[in-house]
Order: sequence, then structure tokens, then C-alpha cells
Amino acid sequence: MAEFWLAVHGLFVALRFFFLFDNQLVCSVCQIISCAASSKMAGSVDVLAPDSSINGTRKPLTEVFNSTAFITDHVHVSLIAEEDDIGKGETQNGTENGERKIVLGRNMHTMCLEVSEPDIDDEVTGEREAYMASVLAKYKKSLTERTKYHLGYPYNLDFDYEALSQLQHFSINNLGDPFIESNYGVHSRQFEVGVLDWFARLWELEKDEYWGYITNCGTEGNLHGILVGREVFPDGILYASEESHYSVFKAARMYRMECVKIDTLCSGEIDCDDFKAKLLCHKDKPAIVNVNIGTTVKGAVDDLDLVIKKIEEAGFSRDSFYIHCDGALFGLMLPFVKRAPKVSFKKPIGSVSVSGHKFVGCPVPCGVQITRLEHVKGLSRNVDYISSRDATIMGSRNGHAPIFLWYSLNMKGYRGLQEEVQKCLRNAHYFKGRLVDASIGAMVNELSSTVVFERPHDEEFVHKWQLACQGNIAHVVVMPNVTIEKLHDFLNELLQKRQEWFRDGKCQPRCIASAVGHENCLCAIHR
Repeated sequence: MAEFWLAVHGLFVALRFFFLFDNQLVCSVCQIISCAASSKMAGSVDVLAPDSSINGTRKPLTEVFNSTAFITDHVHVSLIAEEDDIGKGETQNGTENGERKIVLGRNMHTMCLEVSEPDIDDEVTGEREAYMASVLAKYKKSLTERTKYHLGYPYNLDFDYEALSQLQHFSINNLGDPFIESNYGVHSRQFEVGVLDWFARLWELEKDEYWGYITNCGTEGNLHGILVGREVFPDGILYASEESHYSVFKAARMYRMECVKIDTLCSGEIDCDDFKAKLLCHKDKPAIVNVNIGTTVKGAVDDLDLVIKKIEEAGFSRDSFYIHCDGALFGLMLPFVKRAPKVSFKKPIGSVSVSGHKFVGCPVPCGVQITRLEHVKGLSRNVDYISSRDATIMGSRNGHAPIFLWYSLNMKGYRGLQEEVQKCLRNAHYFKGRLVDASIGAMVNELSSTVVFERPHDEEFVHKWQLACQGNIAHVVVMPNVTIEKLHDFLNELLQKRQEWFRDGKCQPRCIASAVGHENCLCAIHR
């Protein structure tokens, strides 16, 4: 009997490798083996019928994941309620005027893969392993397809970390202070400190004068930078332009800080005149200022030197203000752009943060946060449990992320990064010109690779190309993986769609003058 089962298992393993990506064929083979097994072994469970599923819950997979389709079964249309939301028309299937709505509850626009308990005969038939392999194969195919149509978010998808795959078998955790050894030995602090030293040099801060760590995302960098500012000035007021990343205002809510929003110019830059006026209204309290090194939607870079000048003109001394620079994307690009304002700790700034998964390109979200050592001392606490100190937001940190960053920075170096920055800026300005040539209103800031243009009228088109939209505008973020060919494909499809949208005259090109200025709008009024 043992020899029989060994032979059956060997047959199945061989067949599974041959038919790994054909779920129906694998299941049929499994059923045949199960029939044979049930005739030889007393007390075995009944063979599944051809249309059965394990535990009655496993459903057959579609041929491919259709990640562009909207699943509206769980969308609670009755919860759609914000007067300033886009569109004011009829709501159908979770969309309004063709634009997808965000609602409370399970607002799901993707398929759900349920978790089911293994059946008693799974180890015998191997059906579960075959099913899981099929799910993952189809998911990989979906990821490959969706990566082809990725234009709206600032992620560099052009990376290869195959050399690091040997490390995925380890649980690498950098808990506690990066500069203090803890009792946990499976870490990557040596890589983390190397990366931090590199960024400290980039922003001109000496090794013995800085503190920092590899964060889990750009938001954590902002949360930490603003937290340090609040620790330095417990009664300080947070100043941030209205086009700052939402994590800045999240920090204000989390820390119960008074927050003053500053107007912006059409470019997205902070309006320094409004900034100074609002500083003068609160001269009795220290200022904690968020400076954007590239805004989320328009990629605008605040003039750091002008911000500092306005603070000093308002009568704030160096010991009464703290500046955090949110450089999520452009914080790493700006040093390689000629005539760009310089982000440096030689200026009176308190902290800088960037995202690691954006311009550098990492398979996991991560970031870098650098601050002055003198500022973080009051935030740091001894932790006996880990035999270290901790001043981070999150206790445990992804130990693989520093290795990805270390590997990429070593492979590219300053010259490689500079070439990628120049390529992105060149392609972005080229793409903006092509949009304007096609009579599509568009704008790109001089120091930016974010191209802003009229929001498409078709939500499925927006979803397909994964565009980020706000009001009447959308944007494409030109990253190292975004080629001229991909931009051409996008523009050609957009022009074809516009012919359909505007054919009967019911739809007109959107007016984007209020968002990017009259000179950049090509609607019927401003053309």
C-alpha cells in the first residue's frame, strides 16, 4: 500500500509541473487520482463532483483577472454624500456622471479571493496546491498587465532585485534605534546606516550631527518630521500649503496641533505673501512649517529660501521656528537639477523625508527620514525589551527595505540618478508639448516631471491608465519606467476617446483655468 501511494504522489507531482497553469486540467487529473485512491483505501471521503468546490466555497477562476472591471455588489450608493464632490448628476452603479465615487463601507472595485479551510484529502490529491499555484500564476499575469498601464502615481517600476531573492527566506527586522544594537540579531542595520549616511551627505549634514531611519513609507517620514517639530515646540502652530500631501494634515489631527492652511499659486507653490500674513497673525507662538519639495498633484516645488526669508521678515528668530521638508518624490530628484533651489541642512531646516519606492524604485513602500541629532534626543526613550532606544513612529521596520535602497544606490550612483532625472524631465516637457499640440490643456512645472492636463471624461479610461485625478484635472507622473513609446500610446488612445466623448457636442473639454491658470487652459472659453 505504501508503494502505491508513493507512486500516486509522484505521478501527481509530475503532472502538476506540466499543467501548473491550467486549473481545469489539474482538477480533472486530481479527480481521477482521487477515484483511484478511494477504491483502494477504506474510509476515504467521497470524490468531489466535477462542479463541486472545496468546502462548497471555492469558485473556479476566470481565465484572467479582470482588474479593470468594477465590482459594485458591495457599493452602498446611499452613503454618497459630500456637497463638494465632483459631479452633481445621476448616480448609477457606484458612479456619478461616469466618475467613480468613494463611499463608506466595502467600496470594492476588485475581486475577492476567499480563504477556505483545507479539506481532509488535500494532502492526498494535491488539489489545493494546484489551485494556489493557479491563483498566483493568474495574479502575476494581472500584475504584469497592470504595470503596462501605470502613469498616474509616482512609482518607479523599473527595477531588478533578483540578486536579493536569496534574502527572502529571512525575517529581517530593524527594530529600535538604527545606531544602537539590540538583542534581535536578524537585522540589516549596517545597510540602513549606510543609506542614511548617503542621504545625510546629499543634504549636507555631518555624520555626528544627524539622526534618521528607514521608514515604512513617505507618510511616516512626514509624521515623524512634524512630531519632532512639535517636540521642539510643544505649543507651535503647523503651517502647510493647501496642496500639501494629506499626511501633513493627518499629522495635525493625530497630534492635536493647530494647523493653518496657506494659499497656493496656480503652479501649486506656496503663496509666500499669504504665508507671511498668516505668520504675523500668530507671532506669539512658534512656527512649525511644512515645505513641499514637489506637491502631490502638480509637482510644485516650494521656494525654500523665500519661505525662510518670509519667516524672518515676520520677526521669527532661528530658535522660534522649525521647517520640515516633504521631498517624497522630488527630494531625491532636485539635487540633480541645475538651477534648482537647494535643500540643505546648512540652511535652518529641521528635517527632510523622501520615499524610497518612488524615484529610487523598490518593491515595497519605504522612505528615509533625516533630522538633526539635537532635535531627536527628547523624543528618544530606552526600551528594555529590545535592549535599545527608540524614537521611531513604528517599532518594527522592514529590514529588507534598507537593502533594496543600498543595492539600488550602489548600482546607480550619482551619475546614474542624474541621467534618470534628466530623462524624466525631458520626457515630461515633451509630453506636455504633445498634449498642447493636440489642443488639450496642460501644464508642467519647470522643475517637475508631473504633467497636469484635462481630466478624461471616461472613468474606465482613468482606471485603465491608473490616473490620479482631482477636480477637473488629472496628471501623469513621468518616471524612469515611463518611456516615450508609452506616452505616445496613452496620447493616441486619449485622442481616440476624445473623438467619442465630443462627437455629439454634449460634452466639451473641461475648463482647468482655476486649477492651473488661464494660460494653460484650452477649453472653449479660454482657447
